[in-house]
Amino acid sequence: MSHKDFFAMRNFLIELKWGVGFFLSGLLWVSLEKSLGWHDRLLEQHATYTLFYAPIAILIYVLALRDKRKNSYLGTMNYVQGFVSGLVVTLIVVLLTPVSQYITYELISPAYFSNSIDLSVEKKWMSLAEAQEYFSLKNHITQNLLFATAMGVMTSAVVALFLRSKT
Repeated sequence: MSHKDFFAMRNFLIELKWGVGFFLSGLLWVSLEKSLGWHDRLLEQHATYTLFYAPIAILIYVLALRDKRKNSYLGTMNYVQGFVSGLVVTLIVVLLTPVSQYITYELISPAYFSNSIDLSVEKKWMSLAEAQEYFSLKNHITQNLLFATAMGVMTSAVVALFLRSKT
């Protein structure tokens, strides 16, 4: 690795820190969900309760871009710089998504899919075959890759707009 490569990588250490922080906060959140019964006895409300993580996710992007503005751009950051920084955080989150999904459904909450299948069939929301296809690790990884990408791009765009320096 040349010194140019090292310095180019160093330019994204802030985004790496916040991308990993996002990953870890997500795992902590899922652990909280599981401990509060949102993956079993209160599973029917899970889709609503999980929305409470959104402000935390947005806050992480705000803190990341503020950190970038302060420590990389000496307090002055334009929209494009902020947006690109947010996109790099998003890329890191997206790259870590399969790992987070594996940890979530294989280690933290291994009964989540079977509980979700049972509830969906019991409530007649889906057939057994539909529920088994929908509530699978592969499907959740795919869904979360798409969701993390879309939400990361949108959050980056909005947060960069608010955190750009006014000149």
